[in-house]
Amino acid sequence: MKNIPQGKYRPYPKIDLPNRKWPSNSITKAPKWCSVDLRDGNQALINPMDMNKKLELFALLLKIGFKEIEVGFPSASKVEFDFLRRLVKENLIPDDVTIQVLVQAREHLIAKTFEALEGVKKATVHLYNSTSTAQRKMVFKKSRDEIIALALEGVDLVKKYEAKHDGEIFLEYSPESFTGTELEYAAEISNAVTARWGINENRKVIINLPATVEMATPNIYADQIEWMSNHLDNRENVIISTHTHNDRGTSVAATELALLAGADRVEGTLLSNGERTGNVDIITLALNMTTQGIDSHLDFSNVNEVLDVVERCTEMKTHPRHPYVGELVYTAFSGSHQDAINKGLAHRKLHKDAFWEVPYLPIDPEDVGRSYESIIRINSQSGKGGVAYILEKNFGYQLPKAMHPEVGKLVQDVSDKKGEELSANEILEIFNENYFKVKEHISLVDFTLASVKGVSKCTLTYIYNGKEIIAQGEGNGPVDACKNALMKDYKNSFIINSYYEHSCGHLSSAKAIAYIEIQSETTLSCFGVGADNDIAMASIKALFCALNRAFH
Repeated sequence: MKNIPQGKYRPYPKIDLPNRKWPSNSITKAPKWCSVDLRDGNQALINPMDMNKKLELFALLLKIGFKEIEVGFPSASKVEFDFLRRLVKENLIPDDVTIQVLVQAREHLIAKTFEALEGVKKATVHLYNSTSTAQRKMVFKKSRDEIIALALEGVDLVKKYEAKHDGEIFLEYSPESFTGTELEYAAEISNAVTARWGINENRKVIINLPATVEMATPNIYADQIEWMSNHLDNRENVIISTHTHNDRGTSVAATELALLAGADRVEGTLLSNGERTGNVDIITLALNMTTQGIDSHLDFSNVNEVLDVVERCTEMKTHPRHPYVGELVYTAFSGSHQDAINKGLAHRKLHKDAFWEVPYLPIDPEDVGRSYESIIRINSQSGKGGVAYILEKNFGYQLPKAMHPEVGKLVQDVSDKKGEELSANEILEIFNENYFKVKEHISLVDFTLASVKGVSKCTLTYIYNGKEIIAQGEGNGPVDACKNALMKDYKNSFIINSYYEHSCGHLSSAKAIAYIEIQSETTLSCFGVGADNDIAMASIKALFCALNRAFH
């Protein structure tokens, strides 16, 4: 990039952690999840949610399975205060769900927060103050000791109001902008908070270590989490929580590595909604675990419903390439990808293997409520396998493998001219135009068949060069008998290379579909398609279709 002065940016310092253990660890279980959609997500919206939207989103979070939900900052906004009171008065908080409220270390704000919490059985009071070098220097203009004193004042106030509260109160403390804070100082203030709170096995504390601004590569965040885990007092009674943002585009990776490094809990939002580039996306994290055989304890079996509710409540659209849930993430346009997916699905159907293994699809779309019909879509980059897949899945035509290139080229020619994606119905129309609405130089009128001692004998009536011709022939089957009858007057010589048939439809309404490949001296290969209630007639129609296509 041009014109950036030297020294304006500098690399994030490495963490002194020579015996780091996290690179050798594996994620083997789901963390504690905490949704902050109603707080971080809401504060980042152009149009913050009203009461009805908050209630709808809260209901969705419960349905998904969240047991910890940050419902807002009730001391900072009447809407958020009223929302929490609505949850309490209408008994909308299940007994196994802990709601969380955010508050700064000021008495009038903490007093208002506990007023909002009246009647809540289990609540986490999330106390925070910024500890980063930049904020201490530029925003608060306070020393390290003054910032610690501010945090401890907040703890004392929470304890004061906790004593009057008829319910269970948990403490969460965040050294906000943790990633911009010296590690030894982050540990010092966190230990001071837990000591003042009175931490023990029956009084655990959540220490949330947020990447309020993502400032370095994910491995650095993992180092920070492991370093803190090694330096927090009463570690067995501390729940280390992550809260990553996506400024560098690596919040998911940072969170996953933090779990390797010892984090116990994850705060995030659905679809990565949040300030600037957003919070970490819990859907992606949870489904990443699913693909590794880990139960996330969250239900994303109907992602379309999740998208519908979140998009309506936030008034924000989901990117079509968003992992797992975007409109196009289970769609292949590339011909080679389409072919591999098609073969993978066919292999799975044939072998009935419990293990999911399909090229280009890391998760079974059906597991998140998506259908196979949307996997393959057709544009100018698509291949023959994709077209065949669409015709089979949507309309029941099981094209023989050798026919795929022929049909694929017909569809691609149209797509090239249009310069855009073709719908399934447009592909069907191309197929019909080329195989069922062919311009005829020879037309079938009638065909009757008899079998005598294993030999097929036919009477064929057709129009050729403006004349109706009746011819008889015999052979080792209907198609062979018809060909022999034709060749008495038909001037174009040809051979039949292949024949394929199948039924299309259900039970009594099923039609027979036949495909015939012919070859001549002037035509390398050409297919015809026929459809009829009678398989023999379908075969003859396919032969006439092939002749009209080959010798038009």
